[in-house]
Amino acid sequence: MMSEKPAERQTVSLSSFFLVEFFRESLAISEVEVKKLLRDPTELFTRAVQPVLWLVIFGQVFSRVRGIPTGQVSYLAFLTPGILAQSVLFSAIFYGIAVIWERDLGIIHKLMVSPAHRTSLVLGKAVSSGFRGLVQVVIIYVLALVMGISLRWEPWAIGGVLLSVMLGSAIFSTFSLVIACIVKTRERFMGIGQILTMPLFFASNAIYPLELMPPWLRWFARFNPLTYLVDALRSLMIQGGHSVHSFGFDIVVMVSVFIVFLLTARRLYPTLIH
Repeated sequence: MMSEKPAERQTVSLSSFFLVEFFRESLAISEVEVKKLLRDPTELFTRAVQPVLWLVIFGQVFSRVRGIPTGQVSYLAFLTPGILAQSVLFSAIFYGIAVIWERDLGIIHKLMVSPAHRTSLVLGKAVSSGFRGLVQVVIIYVLALVMGISLRWEPWAIGGVLLSVMLGSAIFSTFSLVIACIVKTRERFMGIGQILTMPLFFASNAIYPLELMPPWLRWFARFNPLTYLVDALRSLMIQGGHSVHSFGFDIVVMVSVFIVFLLTARRLYPTLIH
């Protein structure tokens, strides 16, 4: 019995060391990505244009349409969480093209021969994408205040929004990485990215409720992770907003999707250099 206790302690210490190293590697990758963004924040400003157009033009026009059931909230308030989710999708889905650039510059080759775990390399990319998503939150909240949209300011609601956005960004950036590992060229990636973004956006509850959809589209929306991101945001962001599912259910679905994409990207990541 005495000999088993040191062995157990050694196993625990090795597991702790592995976890510490894993998260340290992931944070190192994400730190590099965030530094790139801070050195050239142009992308952040260009990404701010699209939500402004959707809320100021599309939202103002469709708020006059009375046939869209939005419950006790105005259509503009109903639309705001959907536009935040759209901004997250559009900024993260093209994340893979930066990975292809890194492959062409030889950076991926250096990472592949490093002792870093493949999963930590992918997770670090996902975390950095989550930080980009937080910038979108600030933009949408400021825009909503200017437009007089009633927002929720409870600390737990804001924390839930931040968690949902980071998780949504991680999902779509990892999905983008999977696509990049498959197509391997910038030209193919741009074409496929354009094909995927609009169906994902319109086959969700971002700009209209699920009950307005025909049955076949509603069926597709149930398998669309953007639907669950919008659902979580709608109950947390706006006064009087409600979700179809509970916040916990939305988070569980998004975490499950992210794990699937993370494991897939981990498996495909080394193939990017071939």
